[in-house]
Amino acid sequence: MARASEAEFSRTGKVLVTGAAGLVGANLVRRLLDDGYEVRAMVLPGANNRGVDGLDVEVIGADLRDPAAVDKAIEGCARIFHVGAKVSTSSPSAQEARDIWDTNVLGTRNVMRSALERGVERVVLTGSFSAIGFDPDDPARPSHEGMPFFPYTDWLPYARSKVLAEHETLKAVIEGLDAVIAVSTGVVGPYDYLPSRQGQAMIDTAHGKMRAYIPGGSEFVSTRDLVEGHMLAMARGRRGQRYLFSTSYLSLDDLLDLFCEVSGARRPRLRLPPKLIAGAASIYSRPLARYFPKVPQRLTPGVVHILSMHRHADCSKAAEELGYRPTEIRDAVRETFDFFLREGMIDSAKIRS
Repeated sequence: MARASEAEFSRTGKVLVTGAAGLVGANLVRRLLDDGYEVRAMVLPGANNRGVDGLDVEVIGADLRDPAAVDKAIEGCARIFHVGAKVSTSSPSAQEARDIWDTNVLGTRNVMRSALERGVERVVLTGSFSAIGFDPDDPARPSHEGMPFFPYTDWLPYARSKVLAEHETLKAVIEGLDAVIAVSTGVVGPYDYLPSRQGQAMIDTAHGKMRAYIPGGSEFVSTRDLVEGHMLAMARGRRGQRYLFSTSYLSLDDLLDLFCEVSGARRPRLRLPPKLIAGAASIYSRPLARYFPKVPQRLTPGVVHILSMHRHADCSKAAEELGYRPTEIRDAVRETFDFFLREGMIDSAKIRS
C-alpha cells in the first residue's frame, strides 16, 4: 500500500461525502475521521443511514435531485467526495430508470455546478467499471481508463447513467472545476449495512439460501483499497483524469470458495448454464421489477451479462501516477463476514456447514 503521506491532502475546511451511509461512503467517512479530517456526511432523508450512526460527523439530509439541498450541503466545504448514486443491476421500470437518470446524471450535475460556484478546491467522483470501455472482440482483455465506452451491448440504465455522470463532471472541469474520477469495480468490505448485492449474496450463502449460481467472473475491489484510491485521487490525481481501482479478478467459483473458507458455510453445488439463465432472466426480470419491486432478483440479465464477460482491469495508471498498491481480496472477504456477524446480519446458528 502507498505511504500514508501520499494519500494526505489539506485539512483546511470540511470534507463533504455524498452517499455517506452506503458501502463506499461509510468506509470513506471512517478513513477520513481516522486521518483527522472534519467531515460532513450527506445522506438521503428517510433511507437506511446506519452507516453514519454514532460517528463524529455533521450529518445533513439532502436528495441529489434537489439543487437547493445539494448547494446547502456543499456550502462551507473545501473538498467533496461525490459517492452518492442510485445503484441498480435489475431491469428497471420506466419510473425507476428515470430515478436513476435524475439521481446519477442530474444529481452529479447539481454537485458539480454548486462546487464550481462555491469555489470548492477539488471534487472526486466515484465512477463505475461499467463506464470504462472494453474490447468488443475480446471482453476479457484488461480494460484501462483510456478505452472508449462501447455503447452497443446490453448495458443497463445504471451503467449508461455513470457514463453520463462522468460527462457532467468533465463539463464542469472544462468550466474550471478541479475534479478527478475514482473508478470502482465490484466492491467487497465491511460497513455494508444496506447490504450491497455482493453482501447479500454472502449472507444468503451463509444461511443456505444460495442454492445455485452461474459460472463467470469479474474484478473486485476491497473497500480498504477503494478508499485508499479515493484518498490518493484527492491528494495526487491529475485534474480531469480518471483512475481505475481493483484488488483482483475472481471467478464466482473463487469468490464462493473464499467466503466458504472464512465462514464455514456450505458451498452451493448447482452450477447453471449462463445462456439458459440469461434467457429466463430476460423474460421474468422486467415484469418482476414492475409488479413486485421489493422481491429480490439475484440473477438479473445485467448480472449474467457482466459475469459472462469475464472483464479484467488494468490498474497500472493508478499504480504509476498515484502509488496505488492493492492488498488481498481474502482479507476483505474476512472483514465482510466478521462485520455481518457483529451486526447480526449473519446468524452464526444458521450457517449451513
